[in-house]
Amino acid sequence: MSAQPVHQHSANEPRVPRTIGGISDALRGGRRAQFFAELLEAQQGPELDGVLTAWWGRAVLDTDPQRDRVRTAAETGTLPTTTMDDIARRRQERAIS
Repeated sequence: MSAQPVHQHSANEPRVPRTIGGISDALRGGRRAQFFAELLEAQQGPELDGVLTAWWGRAVLDTDPQRDRVRTAAETGTLPTTTMDDIARRRQERAIS
């Protein structure tokens, strides 16, 4: 038996399309209404782009299949953590290999 991803998407396609509809479809609960409220108040240009970018990030997190597990681990203090020094060391090790 092999594990298959719950949400099928290719590496070239984002899990959530960077569109108003894609973001709206991905948001959980009352967050969708909050998204539309901010969207309707934003002026075309950088302000609207900022709203879409911020909410796209939230939508990606809302659709993460591991979201609930990670949140629970963070709240209970059992989420594995690392230091920037460890990250830098691992990156350097990978570059050498």
